[in-house]
Amino acid sequence: MIAQVLVELKTKGIDQTFSYHFNDTLIDKDLVGRRVLVPFGNRKLEGFVLKVDNDYDTGYNLKEIISVIDIKPVLNKELLDLGIYISKKTLTPLIYCYQAMLPSALKAKQGFYVNKKYITYLKLVDNNYIPRSEAQKKVISLLKNHDYTKSELQKISISAIKTLLDKQVIVEYEEELYRISNNSEIVKANIKLTEEQQIVIEKVSNSSGFKPYLLFGVTGSGKTEVYMQLIDDVLNKGKEAIVLVPEISLTPQVVDIFRKRFGNKIAILHSRLSDGEKYDEWRKIEREEVSIAIGARSAIFAPFTNLGIIVVDEEHTMTYKQENNPKYHAIDIALVRAKYHNCPLVLGSATPSIESYTRAKLSIYELLTLTHRVNDNLPKVELVDMKEELRKGNNILSSKLKHYLSECLEKKEQAIILLNRRGYSTTVVCHDCGYKVICPNCEIALTYHKKTNTMKCHYCNYITYKPHTCPECHSKHIDEFGLGTEKLVEEIKKQFPDSRVVRMDIDTTTRKGSHERIITAFQNHEYDILVGTQMISKGLDFDNVTLVGVIQSDASLNIPDFRSAERTFNLLSQVAGRAGRASKEGLVIFQGFNLDHYSIKCASKHDYEVFYNYEMNIRKKLDYPPYCNLTSIKIVGSNLDECMNEGEKITNFVHNNIKNNITILGPSMAVLPKINNKYYVQIVLKYKKEQELYHILINIVNKYRNNKKVYVDLDMAPLKL
Repeated sequence: MIAQVLVELKTKGIDQTFSYHFNDTLIDKDLVGRRVLVPFGNRKLEGFVLKVDNDYDTGYNLKEIISVIDIKPVLNKELLDLGIYISKKTLTPLIYCYQAMLPSALKAKQGFYVNKKYITYLKLVDNNYIPRSEAQKKVISLLKNHDYTKSELQKISISAIKTLLDKQVIVEYEEELYRISNNSEIVKANIKLTEEQQIVIEKVSNSSGFKPYLLFGVTGSGKTEVYMQLIDDVLNKGKEAIVLVPEISLTPQVVDIFRKRFGNKIAILHSRLSDGEKYDEWRKIEREEVSIAIGARSAIFAPFTNLGIIVVDEEHTMTYKQENNPKYHAIDIALVRAKYHNCPLVLGSATPSIESYTRAKLSIYELLTLTHRVNDNLPKVELVDMKEELRKGNNILSSKLKHYLSECLEKKEQAIILLNRRGYSTTVVCHDCGYKVICPNCEIALTYHKKTNTMKCHYCNYITYKPHTCPECHSKHIDEFGLGTEKLVEEIKKQFPDSRVVRMDIDTTTRKGSHERIITAFQNHEYDILVGTQMISKGLDFDNVTLVGVIQSDASLNIPDFRSAERTFNLLSQVAGRAGRASKEGLVIFQGFNLDHYSIKCASKHDYEVFYNYEMNIRKKLDYPPYCNLTSIKIVGSNLDECMNEGEKITNFVHNNIKNNITILGPSMAVLPKINNKYYVQIVLKYKKEQELYHILINIVNKYRNNKKVYVDLDMAPLKL
C-alpha cells in the first residue's frame, strides 16, 4: 500500500503530494485525513495523508512512513474536499488551506505539541475500612456521597490522603479538564416575538434543503432572537449550528446570550484563544459534546458532521475576509458547507454589503426583512459641522455633543463615543521646518502614544521615543498633531472630570480576556462613557446607552478606495444603532467637515435603500463590483524598480493573452507603497467572467513561486485596494 502525503514545506514552489510506503503495522489502518511523520530528504516532516493506493511499481525505492500521529482523522472527507475548493478558488497551495482550518495542535507542524489538562479525583473503594483519625473519618464521610478532587480533600489533610491511598481504601483517577468551562445555567425568558420575527422564523424553519437567506433587519430589530429561535429548532431535530460574529470583541456578549438559552452546548472558536483552548474547543465539537460553535471567521471550519444551519451575523463586515493566504471569504465557505449539508444559510445585517443586497434583488439569496425595532424607536441623528465649531474654539468635542453628554451624565445614563483612530495623535511635526517623524521601514507617519511616550508604526510595529527637538533643524517646537482615542479620552476627562471613561481599541485589548472585562464593566455601569474604534460600532447591546457621538464621521471617506462610501455608511449606521435599544430614547451626533456626502446623509436618516441606489449608480458608471469582478496582483520586493519592471511584464502577459472584456489598471504604487522595507506595486484586473482569466493567473502564480527578486501576492476578490 502507498500513501499520498501532503507535507508541510516552507518552499512556496512545491504544491504536491509525495508517495510513501506503509509500514507493515499500519496496513489495516484508514490513514486518509490523518497526520503522519515522514522522512523528507535528511529531515523529518509532518503531513496529511490525502489518498491511499494499492501497491504499484513507481520505478522508485519509496521511503516508509515513520509513524502515524493521530488516532483518528483530523480532516474528514468534507474538510478534505473543502481544502481543495479553497486552493482552487484562491490559487493558494493546498497545505496552506488545510493548516488554516485547524487549531495549532492539529496542524502538520513538526515538534509542536499541546498538552491536555487533567484533574485528579479520589474515589472510595473500601467501605469496610475503620478510620484511624478524625481527618481520615472526614475524608471517608465525604467520599461516601460522591467523588472529590484530590486538591479539595488535601485541604483536610495531605497525610490522611496518602495513608488511605497506600492502604487502597481510596483510589485516584484522572479526567480531562477543558480550559474553557461549559458550566452555565439556562435562564428561561418569556420572549414575545414581533410579527416580523415570526414570519422570518416560519419561513426559514419550513424551508427544506439548502437555501441562502439575507436577513435585512434594522439595528435593534431582534435578529439575534431570530437566530436563537432557528437554532433551537435545528437542535430539536438533532442537528448542529455554526454562528459567525465579525469581531472578537462581540464574542463574549454573544456567547453569554447564547449560554443563557442553550447552556453547555456551545464551543467558542476565535484567534484570541490560547493554543490549548482552541484544541479543547475543537475536540468538544469532534466528540459531539456540543452542538453550537460560535466565533469569528475561522469558526466556519468547525468539524460538525450534521449541520442544520449556518448563521453569519453582520455579514457586511470586512473581517470575514482572510487577508493572509489562503485569502478566503467566510461567506464563500459558508455557502459551500451549507450546500454540502443541505441546510439553510442566514446572512444577517442592518447594512448588507452591496454585493449581498444585489444577490437578494436578483433572487440568488431570498430576502427577509425586519423593518422595525423591537421597541419601535430608532434613534434621532443630528449633524454637527465642525467648520463652525472650530471658529468657536471647539476642535474635538462640539458644543452640542458636550451639552448632550452633560445631560446624559446627569440622568445616570451612558454614552458611546467613536473615533476610528487609535493612539494619542496621528503624527509629530516640527512647527518651524515641517519635519514629520516617519517609520524608517514603511515611510508612514508614526502614531504618538502618550501613555508610554512612544511613537509606533501600526504596520511593522517599529517603536521609538518622541524626540524633544527636531532632528532636522533642532527646533524645540516639535509637537503632536491629529487625534486618536487616547487623546479623546483625555479631552473628555478634562471636560467632565467626574465621569468614568473606558477606552476600547487594539491597544487596550491586547491582554487575554480584555474585551470581556471592558464590556462586562460597562454593562454593569462601572463606566459612564465608552470610547473606542470601529470594534465598538456593531453588535454590542447596552440598555442604558442613550447617546452616541461620532468624532470625524467623514474620515473614512478620504481612503482612496471605491468602497469608502459603503464603509462610511456601514460604520455610522451600525454605531448609531447602539443608542436607545431599550425603553429610553436614543440620540446620535455625527461630527465632521463633509456632512453633505450621501453616505452620511443616508446614515443619519437610517435609509439604506436610498444609499444603495445612489451607490449602485456610481458603481455602474465606474464599472466596479457588483457590475464586474476584481482581482488584485501585488508585486512585493525590496527594490522598487524591479517591482515595477515585473509589474509591466505581468500586465503585458495578461494583455497579450486576453484580448476582450478585461480592464487592466496599473502597475502603480499601492496605497501603502512601502511596508517593513518592502515595496508594493499593484495591478487591478476588472472582468466579467473568470474562466478565461483563471489559467492566466495560474501561469503567473507558478512563474513567480520561486522568484528570488519579487513575490507575487494574488487576491481573487479583494475587499481593499
